[in-house]
Amino acid sequence: MDAVREALVWLNDPLNWSGPQGIVSLTVEHLAMSLVAVGLAALVALPIGVWLGHRQVGGTATVVVANATRALPTLALLLIFATTGIGFGNRPTVIAAAIFAIPPILSNTYTGLRDVDPAARDAANGMGMSPMRSLLQVELPLALPLVGAGLRTSAIQVIATIPLAALVGGGGLGVIINNGFALQSYGEVLAGGVLVAVLCLVAEAVLAIVQRLATPPAIRARDAASRERANAG
Repeated sequence: MDAVREALVWLNDPLNWSGPQGIVSLTVEHLAMSLVAVGLAALVALPIGVWLGHRQVGGTATVVVANATRALPTLALLLIFATTGIGFGNRPTVIAAAIFAIPPILSNTYTGLRDVDPAARDAANGMGMSPMRSLLQVELPLALPLVGAGLRTSAIQVIATIPLAALVGGGGLGVIINNGFALQSYGEVLAGGVLVAVLCLVAEAVLAIVQRLATPPAIRARDAASRERANAG
Protein backbone atom coordinates (compact mmCIF):
# COMPACT_ATOMS: atom_id res chain seq x y z
CA MET A 1 0.00 0.00 0.00
CA ASP A 2 2.95 2.33 0.59
CA ALA A 3 3.90 2.05 -3.09
CA VAL A 4 0.33 2.86 -4.16
CA ARG A 5 0.24 5.91 -1.89
CA GLU A 6 3.65 7.05 -3.15
CA ALA A 7 2.49 6.59 -6.75
CA LEU A 8 -0.58 8.74 -6.13
CA VAL A 9 1.54 11.43 -4.50
CA TRP A 10 4.02 11.32 -7.38
CA LEU A 11 1.29 11.55 -10.01
CA ASN A 12 -0.35 14.48 -8.24
CA ASP A 13 2.86 16.51 -8.11
CA PRO A 14 2.61 19.21 -10.83
CA LEU A 15 6.40 19.28 -11.16
CA ASN A 16 6.35 15.72 -12.51
CA TRP A 17 4.09 16.74 -15.38
CA SER A 18 6.15 19.60 -16.82
CA GLY A 19 9.61 20.03 -18.29
CA PRO A 20 11.57 17.88 -20.77
CA GLN A 21 11.46 14.91 -18.40
CA GLY A 22 7.85 15.48 -17.36
CA ILE A 23 4.97 13.12 -18.03
CA VAL A 24 3.56 15.17 -20.91
CA SER A 25 6.87 15.40 -22.81
CA LEU A 26 7.70 11.75 -22.21
CA THR A 27 4.24 10.68 -23.35
CA VAL A 28 4.58 12.66 -26.58
CA GLU A 29 8.00 11.09 -27.19
CA HIS A 30 6.59 7.65 -26.36
CA LEU A 31 3.79 8.05 -28.89
CA ALA A 32 6.13 9.42 -31.55
CA MET A 33 8.46 6.43 -31.20
CA SER A 34 5.48 4.06 -31.33
CA LEU A 35 4.10 5.73 -34.44
CA VAL A 36 7.43 5.45 -36.26
CA ALA A 37 7.83 1.79 -35.26
CA VAL A 38 4.33 0.83 -36.42
CA GLY A 39 4.81 2.86 -39.59
CA LEU A 40 8.03 1.02 -40.43
CA ALA A 41 6.39 -2.33 -39.73
CA ALA A 42 3.41 -1.41 -41.92
CA LEU A 43 5.69 -0.33 -44.78
CA VAL A 44 7.20 -3.81 -44.79
CA ALA A 45 4.23 -6.01 -43.86
CA LEU A 46 1.28 -4.43 -45.68
CA PRO A 47 2.61 -4.66 -49.28
CA ILE A 48 3.81 -8.24 -48.73
CA GLY A 49 0.57 -9.30 -47.08
CA VAL A 50 -1.58 -7.64 -49.75
CA TRP A 51 0.41 -9.17 -52.59
CA LEU A 52 0.45 -12.67 -51.11
CA GLY A 53 -3.19 -12.55 -50.11
CA HIS A 54 -4.27 -11.27 -53.53
CA ARG A 55 -2.22 -13.88 -55.37
CA GLN A 56 -2.98 -16.57 -52.76
CA VAL A 57 0.48 -18.08 -53.17
CA GLY A 58 3.32 -18.66 -50.72
CA GLY A 59 1.59 -16.81 -47.95
CA THR A 60 1.49 -19.59 -45.37
CA ALA A 61 5.25 -20.06 -45.33
CA THR A 62 5.83 -16.31 -45.10
CA VAL A 63 3.42 -15.94 -42.21
CA VAL A 64 5.05 -18.87 -40.39
CA VAL A 65 8.46 -17.23 -40.78
CA ALA A 66 7.08 -13.88 -39.65
CA ASN A 67 5.46 -15.44 -36.60
CA ALA A 68 8.74 -17.14 -35.75
CA THR A 69 10.21 -13.68 -35.16
CA ARG A 70 7.90 -13.40 -32.15
CA ALA A 71 10.16 -15.91 -30.42
CA LEU A 72 13.00 -13.39 -30.59
CA PRO A 73 13.24 -11.56 -27.25
CA THR A 74 12.71 -7.87 -27.94
CA LEU A 75 15.10 -6.92 -25.15
CA ALA A 76 17.82 -9.10 -26.67
CA LEU A 77 17.35 -7.46 -30.07
CA LEU A 78 17.42 -4.06 -28.43
CA LEU A 79 20.71 -4.74 -26.67
CA ILE A 80 22.24 -6.21 -29.83
CA PHE A 81 21.27 -3.16 -31.85
CA ALA A 82 22.53 -0.82 -29.14
CA THR A 83 26.00 -2.39 -29.21
CA THR A 84 26.31 -2.12 -33.01
CA GLY A 85 26.53 0.87 -35.29
CA ILE A 86 22.86 1.62 -34.64
CA GLY A 87 23.90 2.96 -31.24
CA PHE A 88 22.02 3.80 -28.08
CA GLY A 89 18.90 5.93 -27.62
CA ASN A 90 15.55 5.75 -29.35
CA ARG A 91 16.74 4.35 -32.68
CA PRO A 92 17.46 0.74 -31.60
CA THR A 93 14.19 0.60 -29.69
CA VAL A 94 12.17 1.78 -32.68
CA ILE A 95 13.83 -0.81 -34.94
CA ALA A 96 13.35 -3.65 -32.44
CA ALA A 97 9.71 -2.66 -31.87
CA ALA A 98 9.12 -2.47 -35.63
CA ILE A 99 10.39 -6.03 -36.07
CA PHE A 100 8.12 -7.09 -33.22
CA ALA A 101 5.16 -5.38 -34.91
CA ILE A 102 5.49 -7.03 -38.34
CA PRO A 103 3.90 -10.47 -37.65
CA PRO A 104 0.38 -9.33 -36.64
CA ILE A 105 0.14 -6.91 -39.56
CA LEU A 106 1.45 -9.43 -42.08
CA SER A 107 -0.66 -12.33 -40.79
CA ASN A 108 -3.90 -10.35 -40.64
CA THR A 109 -3.38 -8.68 -44.01
CA TYR A 110 -2.62 -11.97 -45.72
CA THR A 111 -5.55 -13.73 -44.04
CA GLY A 112 -7.94 -10.87 -44.79
CA LEU A 113 -7.11 -10.85 -48.51
CA ARG A 114 -6.98 -14.64 -48.78
CA ASP A 115 -10.41 -15.08 -47.19
CA VAL A 116 -12.23 -12.63 -49.44
CA ASP A 117 -15.34 -14.35 -50.80
CA PRO A 118 -14.47 -15.81 -54.23
CA ALA A 119 -17.90 -14.73 -55.42
CA ALA A 120 -16.87 -11.11 -54.84
CA ARG A 121 -13.77 -11.61 -56.96
CA ASP A 122 -15.81 -13.30 -59.70
CA ALA A 123 -18.32 -10.44 -59.67
CA ALA A 124 -15.51 -7.89 -60.02
CA ASN A 125 -14.04 -9.84 -62.94
CA GLY A 126 -17.48 -10.13 -64.50
CA MET A 127 -17.84 -6.34 -64.36
CA GLY A 128 -14.61 -6.03 -66.33
CA MET A 129 -12.46 -4.75 -63.47
CA SER A 130 -8.72 -5.08 -63.84
CA PRO A 131 -6.91 -7.10 -61.13
CA MET A 132 -5.61 -3.87 -59.57
CA ARG A 133 -9.02 -2.22 -59.57
CA SER A 134 -10.58 -5.36 -58.10
CA LEU A 135 -7.93 -5.34 -55.37
CA LEU A 136 -8.44 -1.67 -54.49
CA GLN A 137 -12.22 -1.45 -54.78
CA VAL A 138 -13.40 -4.92 -53.77
CA GLU A 139 -10.82 -7.05 -51.96
CA LEU A 140 -9.16 -4.47 -49.73
CA PRO A 141 -12.45 -3.01 -48.42
CA LEU A 142 -13.65 -6.52 -47.58
CA ALA A 143 -10.34 -7.32 -45.86
CA LEU A 144 -10.19 -4.01 -44.00
CA PRO A 145 -11.57 -5.27 -40.65
CA LEU A 146 -8.82 -7.88 -40.33
CA VAL A 147 -6.12 -5.53 -41.62
CA GLY A 148 -7.22 -2.91 -39.11
CA ALA A 149 -7.20 -5.47 -36.31
CA GLY A 150 -3.61 -6.38 -37.17
CA LEU A 151 -2.52 -2.75 -37.13
CA ARG A 152 -4.32 -2.17 -33.84
CA THR A 153 -2.72 -5.22 -32.21
CA SER A 154 0.72 -4.16 -33.39
CA ALA A 155 0.23 -0.61 -32.14
CA ILE A 156 -0.72 -1.74 -28.63
CA GLN A 157 2.18 -4.20 -28.51
CA VAL A 158 4.59 -1.49 -29.58
CA ILE A 159 3.30 1.03 -27.03
CA ALA A 160 3.79 -1.59 -24.32
CA THR A 161 7.30 -2.40 -25.59
CA ILE A 162 8.69 1.11 -26.06
CA PRO A 163 9.43 1.55 -22.30
CA LEU A 164 12.47 -0.68 -22.89
CA ALA A 165 14.09 2.31 -24.59
CA ALA A 166 15.07 3.66 -21.17
CA LEU A 167 17.43 0.70 -20.72
CA VAL A 168 19.60 1.92 -23.61
CA GLY A 169 19.44 5.64 -22.97
CA GLY A 170 16.22 6.30 -24.85
CA GLY A 171 13.14 8.27 -23.90
CA GLY A 172 9.46 7.64 -23.43
CA LEU A 173 7.55 6.71 -20.31
CA GLY A 174 10.08 3.97 -19.54
CA VAL A 175 12.32 6.75 -18.22
CA ILE A 176 10.00 7.13 -15.23
CA ILE A 177 10.15 3.41 -14.46
CA ASN A 178 13.92 3.31 -14.91
CA ASN A 179 14.45 6.34 -12.67
CA GLY A 180 12.22 4.79 -10.04
CA PHE A 181 14.28 1.62 -9.94
CA ALA A 182 17.52 3.61 -9.85
CA LEU A 183 16.29 5.64 -6.86
CA GLN A 184 14.50 2.66 -5.29
CA SER A 185 11.33 4.74 -5.45
CA TYR A 186 8.80 2.01 -6.11
CA GLY A 187 5.93 4.46 -6.05
CA GLU A 188 7.49 6.13 -9.10
CA VAL A 189 7.96 2.73 -10.72
CA LEU A 190 4.29 1.94 -10.16
CA ALA A 191 3.27 5.36 -11.47
CA GLY A 192 5.25 4.78 -14.65
CA GLY A 193 3.65 1.37 -15.13
CA VAL A 194 0.18 2.83 -14.62
CA LEU A 195 0.88 5.56 -17.18
CA VAL A 196 1.97 2.99 -19.77
CA ALA A 197 -1.11 0.85 -19.05
CA VAL A 198 -3.45 3.83 -19.35
CA LEU A 199 -1.78 4.89 -22.59
CA CYS A 200 -2.33 1.38 -24.01
CA LEU A 201 -6.00 1.41 -23.01
CA VAL A 202 -6.58 4.87 -24.49
CA ALA A 203 -4.79 3.91 -27.70
CA GLU A 204 -6.85 0.72 -27.94
CA ALA A 205 -10.10 2.66 -27.58
CA VAL A 206 -9.09 5.33 -30.10
CA LEU A 207 -7.87 2.80 -32.67
CA ALA A 208 -11.04 0.73 -32.25
CA ILE A 209 -13.11 3.80 -33.08
CA VAL A 210 -10.90 4.64 -36.07
CA GLN A 211 -11.13 1.07 -37.32
CA ARG A 212 -14.91 1.12 -37.05
CA LEU A 213 -15.19 4.45 -38.87
CA ALA A 214 -12.85 3.24 -41.63
CA THR A 215 -14.85 0.05 -42.20
CA PRO A 216 -17.51 0.45 -44.92
CA PRO A 217 -21.07 0.50 -43.50
CA ALA A 218 -22.09 -2.56 -45.54
CA ILE A 219 -19.31 -4.61 -43.99
CA ARG A 220 -20.20 -3.38 -40.49
CA ALA A 221 -23.79 -4.44 -41.10
CA ARG A 222 -22.68 -7.84 -42.37
CA ASP A 223 -20.47 -8.43 -39.33
CA ALA A 224 -23.24 -7.33 -36.97
CA ALA A 225 -25.65 -9.76 -38.63
CA SER A 226 -23.09 -12.56 -38.32
CA ARG A 227 -22.69 -11.87 -34.61
CA GLU A 228 -26.46 -11.87 -34.12
CA ARG A 229 -26.79 -15.24 -35.88
CA ALA A 230 -23.95 -16.64 -33.76
CA ASN A 231 -25.58 -15.41 -30.54
CA ALA A 232 -28.96 -16.77 -31.59
CA GLY A 233 -27.41 -20.14 -32.33
